[in-house]
Parts: sequence; C-alpha cells; structure tokens
Amino acid sequence: MSDLKDVPVDVAEAPPRRLSLLHSALIGVLALAAALASGHLIAAFIGLNGSPFVAVANTVIDKSPQPIVEWAKGLFGTADKLILKVGMAVVMVLVAMLAGLISRRKPLPGQIIFGIFGVIGVLAVYSRPDLGQVAVLAPVVSLLAGVLVFGWLHRILLPQPFAGTAPAEGPNRRKFLVTSAGVAVGAGVAGLGGQIIGSSKDAEGSRQAVGLLIPAKTAPVIPADADFAKLGTPTFITPSRDFYRIDTALAVPQVRTEDWSLRIHGMVDKELTFNYSDIRNRPLIERTITMTCVSNPVGGQYISNATWIGIDLAELLAEAGVKPGAEQLFSTSVDGWTSGSPVPVVTEPNRGAMLAIGMNGEPLPIEHGFPARLVVPGLYGYVSATKWVTDIEITTWQAREGYWLSRGWGEMGPIKTESRIDTPQGFEDVPAGRVTVSGIAWAQHTGIEKVEVRLDQGTWKTAELSAEVDINAWRMWWTDLDVPKGEHQVSVRATDKSGYTQTDQRVDTVPDGATGWHTTSFSAR
Repeated sequence: MSDLKDVPVDVAEAPPRRLSLLHSALIGVLALAAALASGHLIAAFIGLNGSPFVAVANTVIDKSPQPIVEWAKGLFGTADKLILKVGMAVVMVLVAMLAGLISRRKPLPGQIIFGIFGVIGVLAVYSRPDLGQVAVLAPVVSLLAGVLVFGWLHRILLPQPFAGTAPAEGPNRRKFLVTSAGVAVGAGVAGLGGQIIGSSKDAEGSRQAVGLLIPAKTAPVIPADADFAKLGTPTFITPSRDFYRIDTALAVPQVRTEDWSLRIHGMVDKELTFNYSDIRNRPLIERTITMTCVSNPVGGQYISNATWIGIDLAELLAEAGVKPGAEQLFSTSVDGWTSGSPVPVVTEPNRGAMLAIGMNGEPLPIEHGFPARLVVPGLYGYVSATKWVTDIEITTWQAREGYWLSRGWGEMGPIKTESRIDTPQGFEDVPAGRVTVSGIAWAQHTGIEKVEVRLDQGTWKTAELSAEVDINAWRMWWTDLDVPKGEHQVSVRATDKSGYTQTDQRVDTVPDGATGWHTTSFSAR
C-alpha cells in the first residue's frame, strides 16, 4: 500500500471551502458601511442630498403612492422621515448580510448585489432635480467602495488558489479582525467627516452674521389676553423651535446668504434677480400670521403662529410686472421642491403675502427656510409656504404642476374654518363639577367671529374669545361647563366673520383639507 501523503493533491478533488455564517454576514455589513460612508463623504463637497442613502430615501418619498404617504403621516406624524430612515437602514443591512451569506465560497454574488445597490444610488442621484450631473460621483464612489471592500475582506478570510495549484492556506483570522476594525473605523471617520464637512457649508454661521432684523413697519402689539395659556391653550406666538414642520426631503438644505439668490421670471414684463442684500436692505415689514398644513386632521397639531419679518411679495411682483393671463406663482426651493400659488391671491393688496427672512424677531431658522421663504396668509402651506425659495416663475396652471398637485391635492388650497379642543385632553380624568374647556380656532384672512362648545348632545354654549390681533392669526377660546360624574364628550365649532359655521361633516385631508367638529372624550370622577 502506497503512502497517501506522497499522492499529489488534486485541486479538483479538494473539499470545497466556505466562510462561516457569521463571517460572511459581517463582511456584507462592513462593505455596506464603507459604501455609504464613502458616498456621504464625497457628497459633502457636492451637497448632502447627493449622499446615496439620502437620495434613495428622497426618491422613495417622491415616488410613494399618495395613500401610503398619508398613511405614514397619520401613523407616525412628523416622525415619518425618521421611520423611513430607520426602515431603509434595516432593509439595507439585511440585504448586505444576505449578500455575504450567498457569497460564502466566492465574493462575486455579493459584489453583484452591491453593484445593484450602487446603480440604484446613481439613478436616484441623477434623477434629483436639485443636483447636478457631477453629483453622481458620490454614488459611483459608493459603488466602488462597496464592491472592493467586499472582495477584499472575503479574500483575507478565504484566499483563492491559483488555477492548478494547491488550495491556499486557511483563513487569516487575525488579519481579518484587524482589517475589519480598520474598515469600521474608516467608515465611521468618513461618515462623520462627510457630515462635518457638509455642515461646514451650512447656513448657521451665515445666519448668525445677518444680525438684528429691524422692521420699518411693525406688527400690532400682542395684548396680554391674546391667549389663555393658563387655561390650557397654546401661547399666542409659537416658539420657533416648536413651530410645526412638514418637509419632503430628509436633509435640511444648507444655504448661505452669500450663495442665495431669487429669480423672478416667466409671464412678467421684466425678469428680476435679487441677492440677499437686496432683500435685507429694503424697508422690512413685520406681520403675525398663522400657518396651517393641509395634512392637519380635525383636532391636529399641524398649525402654528409666528411673527414674520420680510418684504411684501405683491410689491416685489409689481416691480417685475405680472402680465395678463398669469394664473400661478410657481415657486421652487433650492432642494427642488415646487409649489404653485394662485396669482390673484398673492397679489391681492391687503392679503399680506410675504417673502420672509425673519421669524419671531430673528433670522429664519435653518429648518424653517433660511435665507428666505414664502408666507401667504389664508392658504395651506403646500401652495403657499415654499422654504429656501430660490425661483419664482409666473405662469399658468396648465404649464407647470407643483409637487403636491401631481399627487392629487387641490389647486387653490384655501384654509378652512376650523377649531380644536386643547383641554381636557382625550381620555383625561377630571374632577366632576366645574370643568374648563379651552382651545383654538382659525379662519386665516377671514377671522373668527364666534366659538361654541357643547357637552355630549346638549345645547351649544358660546365661549369666551381672546383678543383679536389680526384676521390672519388664530384665536384662543375657553368656557366653563358643569359636568356630572361619568363619561362625556365635548365638541367645538367655530363661526368665521363671513358668517360661515364650520360643518360637522367629516372630510379627510385629501385633496384640500379636513373638515368636521373636533370632539374629545373624557371622564369626570
């Protein structure tokens, strides 16, 4: 019998080698981290919306069917973007792990999956209206990093033999551990570096340099009885940090005053372009205006009130000269978001439409549109409140279609007369007897005339109204009710200055705002 150790090794008959489940999954996750971080770093020099993760998420938001968008808003509220980011991250990690698991013998299957990841990123970035063609460099680098790191780590643990030779030595686990740690640290540094570099271009320093905004025409003084905050209503002026936000993009645009400009063109006699100094150095006006989101359900929180500083939008348009037949003010944000406002409303002499550069006595916060945004009283935000506005085209409804109109929302967007109960809160336990009920009512650019409250199915009782500061601002109300022990419901309805009393008919937010009486259930003990 011959000695087996003298028999040459037949490469073809060598037992198949493969990575462990843990190592293969880890390779996929590390390659994903390297891909996303490198793309984020490159995007920092181009615009963080070019980061592949951000661009894909923004595309998901833009392409999602409207029922899904509304479902997410209703379920998660303003946290819907965070939920999307977390969900995308989880899915990407799972797919990256799968890429590793199907590549336990060779790296090619997993590299193909990372290639598909990269192509999706390239298409997402290329299709973004707010990014130039050079922005595709970020997802291309991301693609290359993912594919190369995946193959590199795979070959450290599972060296591939050359054809006709004996199998390579076993996995070098020590080298893999060191390299993996290096990849993880490198990805962290690249991702953090991208965020820091991108943030170094942010607007905060520029915002701080604007200084104090002093209006030549101030808003009416706010009287002490403008709210009933001690009775449970919001404060009359909403602090900027608490002002509601509804954004479509994941990354807040960062625009410095020195980089900003506003172009007015289209159906005008004279095309105009303004820089920030042009606007800042004009006589500024100050107006207190309540803003409402069309997605605000009955009794919802998407309504806030602030004092805005800026210039009169109608005067700005008059300088350009709006031509006959113009129907729509089509505004575009620096991130590509678009909105259409009806020209007759915006140019109405007493409407009070503004190009705002300040909010509550300070330059606009970054997240609320710095350097400049539109504010049009009496219109829901989706047709009136473009933040980070950089382009205004005067056109027709047929020629251009704004972001939300293409998703089934109404064209004009007038705010509906509504009211809300703030106290007692839903399902709250209160002492039986005298119960204070309070809340808010709004009918921007019409004004609130009366608010009525009723307990269960009883008679309506007229509530006490706060002082009216402006017809474009909300009003607070309160009343006391005699409430016996037991389970109860309290309802509210408002009547505006045109004589219209809000309907009890419940209508969803789509296509042009919700209607219905707000009713709250509570227990008296």
